[in-house]
Amino acid sequence: MTLRPYKSCDAKTIEKWLQDKDVFLKWGGLLIGEYPINAAMLDTKYRCENGGCEEEDNFYPWVFCDEENRVVGQFIMRYLEGNHKCIRFGWVVVDDTIRGKGYGYQMLQAGLRYAFEFLEADRVTIGVFEQNDPAHNCYKRVGFHDVKVAPGEPWNVIEMEITKEEFRKH
Repeated sequence: MTLRPYKSCDAKTIEKWLQDKDVFLKWGGLLIGEYPINAAMLDTKYRCENGGCEEEDNFYPWVFCDEENRVVGQFIMRYLEGNHKCIRFGWVVVDDTIRGKGYGYQMLQAGLRYAFEFLEADRVTIGVFEQNDPAHNCYKRVGFHDVKVAPGEPWNVIEMEITKEEFRKH
């Protein structure tokens, strides 16, 4: 399994996931309000090469590949604070056709290792819609713990985090 920065050639796979209505709704499509959506609409700069974007932006898209170099998941890393000690994971998605095989767990572990060991973050946060039990359970298995519930419409978001020390113990 490989975690690597997003490349332009990954766009078709990721945009295909974004066009799937069930995935769209699972990600909170009711909050976005339009279906179908495309990667550009999410303002995540998917067209950036090598996982980096323009300096004024701090979105860093990553993909997770299987042994055959097929993209099976993706997520975004984003610095939350100016000192770069807190990183936010967002848009964590695993290909729906292969769910239940542990890819999400492995991808999150690899992402956390990278965030703590190479980016020297002290803490990583993530949010999950309260109705998304599979994602919530996966995040907990990796070591995230609930911090608070942020009210939202139509669903609340459960804010979760993990510190460098907690990750090392986990």
